[in-house]
Amino acid sequence: MTGEVRSVFLNGTVGSGKTTTAEALHRLLTDDGLSSAMVDMDQLRRSWPAPPEDQFNQELALRNLQAVAGNYRYSGVRRLILAGVIERAADVYRYREALGGGELSLVRLKLPINTVHERLRHRHDAGGPELMWHLDRSVKLEEILNEAQLDTHVVELGTESPMEAAGIVRSLIGW
Repeated sequence: MTGEVRSVFLNGTVGSGKTTTAEALHRLLTDDGLSSAMVDMDQLRRSWPAPPEDQFNQELALRNLQAVAGNYRYSGVRRLILAGVIERAADVYRYREALGGGELSLVRLKLPINTVHERLRHRHDAGGPELMWHLDRSVKLEEILNEAQLDTHVVELGTESPMEAAGIVRSLIGW
């Protein structure tokens, strides 16, 4: 079975809740009997070593997404939920192409940076190089995303639960 797929890409800095919100959105849709699949872009790029010219394994992620999206389309999935980071306008086209066309909404999840840093401190070992890298990256990535303004919608979050955030996203994209 093939057909057009509608996709939403949850965009945001590290620690902004993209994956957790994507999982919650997938749960909301499946609870309502709506065909959907969730793809964590970090998992599609998880490989070492990354080529020097592609530090974040973007090319591998896009190739893997093309295969995964095709398989989901073939199996009848009509809504794809992606969690990741898109920093450049040219990459929006590349993601749409990897998805096989169709509607692609970018929804940016935005939290206060102190909340992001608190989440990162819970996720990584205190004082370790991984924590320090993520704290630094979160600030830089927030600046990149603010400047790029690629998103269809921006969701300012505070104390919302993942299910509440997913409900906001769902409402905005009309699913």
